[in-house]
Amino acid sequence: MNAGYDLSFVNLGITIEHLRNSIYVFGFRIAFYGIIIGIGMLAGIGMACSDAKRRGQDPDMYLDFALYAIIFSIIGARLYYVIFEWDMYKNDLLQIFNLRAGGLAIYGGVIGAVLTLIVYTRIKKVSFFSMADSGALGLITGQIIGRWGNFFNCEAFGGFTDNLLAMRIKMSLVNPSMISQELMDKQIVENGTAYIQVHPTFLYESLWNLGVLAFMLWYRKRKHFEGEMLWVYFLGYGLGRLWIEGLRTDQLKLPGTPLAVSQLLSAVLVLAAAGVIIWRRRKAAACM
Repeated sequence: MNAGYDLSFVNLGITIEHLRNSIYVFGFRIAFYGIIIGIGMLAGIGMACSDAKRRGQDPDMYLDFALYAIIFSIIGARLYYVIFEWDMYKNDLLQIFNLRAGGLAIYGGVIGAVLTLIVYTRIKKVSFFSMADSGALGLITGQIIGRWGNFFNCEAFGGFTDNLLAMRIKMSLVNPSMISQELMDKQIVENGTAYIQVHPTFLYESLWNLGVLAFMLWYRKRKHFEGEMLWVYFLGYGLGRLWIEGLRTDQLKLPGTPLAVSQLLSAVLVLAAAGVIIWRRRKAAACM
């Protein structure tokens, strides 16, 4: 393997010599991260509208909701990140609004979307859980695609590994705050170029979410109550995030503790979702 490349999946034989993370349009830089997030949002809306149509609902209602959900999901994702990385912003509050510098957390986006749907369904006087069933399919679809934005930013990775999917990244491309001592100790130098070799946790999560989506598409015709697909999403996504988050080197911590806040939230969602699904399905069976 020739040195000087930017990124490689070393055990798959895939090498990217020069990894671009943006394009320029009329002199204006557009990050691939934003483009991919946008594609994920559009795909998610398309999935939700398709499922709504299958269920005899009006897809236009989901398009209308999406206009609000996108705005408040971004706000939620940013607030979640800022709250748990407050030390980065407390001395320069204007940086909170500098989204171009990065700093969005998916759980904050999920919380923003759920709260927006609660308000939207109350105003429109429609069922929250009915819309959430189709919305959850759209949400997981968007996450499958959106995680690839982390690939182009060389972020959302874990500690050292030499497994099949191990990813080797030129160290100069990585935010130093994301490089753990373990990665520093195990850095690889090829012809004077330093690399770190990591768990590609963004890829793990994208593949896991693809499996969750496949299961949800199979399960949706077998659901027993309105809202069950939302709880299945919380259970499936939460299980994956619970173990994947533990591998990451850029965890958001609960203030004053060594605990990863997204792992804690995942554990809560998994337990709550499992409890609700079991209880509601037993209740439905008892009424048959």
